[in-house]
Amino acid sequence: MRSEQIFWPVSADQKDRIWQLCKKRLQRMPIQYVIEEWDFRELTLKMKPPVFIPRPETEELVNLVLEEFSQSSYPGKNPTSIFLEVGCGSGALSISLLHSLPQSHAVAIDKSVDAIKLSLENAERLNVHTRAEILQLDILTDAEELLLLLTQKYGLLDFIISNPPYVFQEDFIHLAAEILNYEDHGALNGGYDGMQVIKAILCLAPHVLKDCGKIFLEVDPCHPDMIQEWLQVQPSLGLDYIATIQDFCGKPRFCVLQKSMQM
Repeated sequence: MRSEQIFWPVSADQKDRIWQLCKKRLQRMPIQYVIEEWDFRELTLKMKPPVFIPRPETEELVNLVLEEFSQSSYPGKNPTSIFLEVGCGSGALSISLLHSLPQSHAVAIDKSVDAIKLSLENAERLNVHTRAEILQLDILTDAEELLLLLTQKYGLLDFIISNPPYVFQEDFIHLAAEILNYEDHGALNGGYDGMQVIKAILCLAPHVLKDCGKIFLEVDPCHPDMIQEWLQVQPSLGLDYIATIQDFCGKPRFCVLQKSMQM
């Protein structure tokens, strides 16, 4: 860029556009919504309110799956693996995994119409839409419909991934204005213990996973211990708690579980 271009005068239309963007940010609109896009790993995703904005630590969840996938002993090593994402939002998780695993197939669900529309748009823009089935389903109310779809159309899955709503009900009102005023509350509020959707995922998992199929969850730092305690009184689920992984801030953020091998 030539030096004279750097100091090129801003037009009236450009000034107006800049001011409109500034006004949105001054109203506490998240910057991702202001500029209408955001980077997730190596991809640039479109962003629109009120669809949940993927956080930086969620990139680590994708990396965790890819690390597991690279191990020769992992059942999901199958290059044509099929996985389920619960609560797809903008499609960040599924699209990133499909981009990194070019022969895999995703079934991604969300209860929000806005989320489904944005996921579809992002999948098409990034050319993974032919390997993604993106559906408006609520795991809390549509579990039987989802189970029927998965078993009849896809058979058993290699893994499940989710960044579910996990904010505790009592903590919800303390979230930043950018979150409370703009993002979908349904993508954040996990009920009184933050585990409403987490429990639904774990109840569904034994019916849709292959033996030794895994579950990868992003959770509140309180949840790893809570999930392990809950599983102790749910032995019929046949799920083994494998590991708790810390995020880049050193907080216990990710849970890895596995369906037990059927004898």
